[in-house]
Amino acid sequence: MIGVSFYLVAASTIRLVGDSLFEDTIRSGMTSVSELSAVLGEHIGGESADAFYQRLLSAARSGGGRLLVVDMDGKVQFDTFDEQCGTRLSLGEVHTLLRGERESDYGFHLMDGAGREQAASVLDPITRRDVSRIWMGCFASALISEGERAGALVLVLSVQDTVDSLTFVQDRMLGVFALALVGVMLLAALISRIVTRPVKELSAGIERMSRGDYSRRVHVPGKGEMAQLAAAFNQMSEQVHNLDEARNQFVSNASHELKTPLATIKILVESMIYQDDMPPELRREFLGDINKEIDRLSSVVGDLLTLVHIDSHKLRLRREMMVFSDTVRETVSRLSPLAKKRGQEIAVSIEDECEMFADPGKLAQVCYNIIENGIKYTPDGGKITVSLHRMGRDAVLEISDTGVGIPQEDLPHVFDRFYRVDKARSRDTGGTGLGLSIVQQIIRLHAGSVTVQSERGKGTTFTVQLPVK
Repeated sequence: MIGVSFYLVAASTIRLVGDSLFEDTIRSGMTSVSELSAVLGEHIGGESADAFYQRLLSAARSGGGRLLVVDMDGKVQFDTFDEQCGTRLSLGEVHTLLRGERESDYGFHLMDGAGREQAASVLDPITRRDVSRIWMGCFASALISEGERAGALVLVLSVQDTVDSLTFVQDRMLGVFALALVGVMLLAALISRIVTRPVKELSAGIERMSRGDYSRRVHVPGKGEMAQLAAAFNQMSEQVHNLDEARNQFVSNASHELKTPLATIKILVESMIYQDDMPPELRREFLGDINKEIDRLSSVVGDLLTLVHIDSHKLRLRREMMVFSDTVRETVSRLSPLAKKRGQEIAVSIEDECEMFADPGKLAQVCYNIIENGIKYTPDGGKITVSLHRMGRDAVLEISDTGVGIPQEDLPHVFDRFYRVDKARSRDTGGTGLGLSIVQQIIRLHAGSVTVQSERGKGTTFTVQLPVK
């Protein structure tokens, strides 16, 4: 399109230059022939043929052209070149004068160049023009003698110099056009390569991602739109990669959590099947262990379903006006027997009732999971402290214990799914590794936050902040 546009501009420029040059030539030729016809018309019938011919020769030399006098029949009576005398001219511009249609006229014709040729052009191999003939301008004006039209005066001038100038300009413009076209094509190719390279990079990255390879990263230098798109793609690819790894880890952990109690149940059941004389006390113990493993399985499946609902955005909060302090008291009351069994003390301090618009059931689960965690990981005779107060527009619930604590390197991962600080101890206490992850998700659904502070051997403190009305 750029090439075509440049060609049209070049062609228009050449046409304008040609029109300007030929207008000057036509104006000059028509002025000369009109003045000569006015002068010669006064003498055409009043002096001898030789005298008139000499006058015609003198006028031709001063005008720098060839003059012909044509009678009303179209025959040449005088020719300063003595070549056409007695012949009939077939020029259209002469016949229009002889028919009385115009007083003057002009035309351009290819004529014998008498050894002169047109200037060569780079387009000659394509146009196949005849350069042996040159362009001549024929300017005709009526000859008026004694008030009547006696014929026509024809001035023949070479316009080949003008044509050669136009040819030269045309060749120059074509040369510039060719160079510009090559330059534009090279520039377009360079720009296209610069523009398409990041597109190809992105396409390759997308293709590899579609095949399951999420490790591919796209490098696009600069700060333009393509660089921003590449950065967005890399961020998306990293998120998908992390999500894929998390999914695989989740499936692996879930399978392991389900497989362990199933394997235990299988061993216990097989022992009962193949041991016919098993004592009733041992059989009762085995059945109790099977019941515990089934409860553990149910707990894992329930937690998994809760997380699936949260991840799929299917979990809906059943919000209502509630008093958060009542939920805390009820949860402590439910877990007190478990703490007393281990000789532990649960101290409760409530400074504000913290009325809010929330889901009572989900917040009860949050309280239960955190307090139960404190009971499990606090040695017998330890203490769990539960405090609730209001800070600005937030309700703040703090649950502290005097348990084993959490190492600093494990703190960032305590809310990860299936993560355990002490895996063997967690299995003994029946934990699934999902409770704190569920807590975090529920708190986020309530537009709140949960944090943890701990020091190994000195206990752990969970802090929950929730917006109140």
